[in-house]
Amino acid sequence: MVRVKKGDSILLTKDQPRKRPGYPLQAHCPIAEVFTTLKPGAQLWINEGRIGALVVKSIKEGLVLRVTDARETGEKFRAEMALNFPNVDLQISPLTHQDLTDLDFIAQHADVVGYSFVQTPEDINLILNELDERRARYKRKQKMGLIAKIETAQAVRNLPEMIVRAASRVPFGVMIARGDLAIEVGFLRIAELQEEIMWICEAAQVPVIWATQVLESLAKKGLPTRAEVTDAAMSVRSECVMLNKGPFVIDAVGILDKLLRQMAAHHTKKTSRLRALQSWEHLFGP
Repeated sequence: MVRVKKGDSILLTKDQPRKRPGYPLQAHCPIAEVFTTLKPGAQLWINEGRIGALVVKSIKEGLVLRVTDARETGEKFRAEMALNFPNVDLQISPLTHQDLTDLDFIAQHADVVGYSFVQTPEDINLILNELDERRARYKRKQKMGLIAKIETAQAVRNLPEMIVRAASRVPFGVMIARGDLAIEVGFLRIAELQEEIMWICEAAQVPVIWATQVLESLAKKGLPTRAEVTDAAMSVRSECVMLNKGPFVIDAVGILDKLLRQMAAHHTKKTSRLRALQSWEHLFGP
């Protein structure tokens, strides 16, 4: 197993990695704009924030990175790792060629489409225009719903205007993609930002999906952590909670259902109900 440690060099390549003298650690990025936009000193995160790196220099083959953040024992280095570029505007369309092809199928068979890395009101107009064109092409009467995944700082800044653009045309909802968003804005700010997103959406009567690693240990290992249970309890203030797959996901759904039913007696969206503290009496008697 290959592991990277703090101080190691990684070559981020424009093409598929191959043997290159001096660069035993290589990763491939298919987005050409990354190599023209990122300059020396730019920060990026690999594998959902587990590996932090800085751009050292640009060479013909790509970008040379220096690992700045990793556990002392090192981090796994493998294919298909996610890349995040906080505070960098790559100026690329959130709709790829493959996305446009997929929309042909989605427009004929789905009721709702999820929109990843949407960041601006113009991004909203882009997908709605594409959906309108396909709706006319396939003679579909019903409008499709749109779920915008909020996973960058720019998306948070533009959220009010994006809500105005989308909710006036189609059924619209927001997913707080807390994994990518935490990498973008930092772990200290994610708690505050998810609160602000939910306040904005409640004011606009836009439903919210609370996402990323909810009851993750339970779904994958069969036993939740205390922090996960507290996090799941807070999710009652949203309209929907997303669980990731795992061998114990059925158990996770059952426990989440019971937990949300209990917490629904205490909250209605972002407002506390201040009901009688019945659990106290159940535990300790009258």
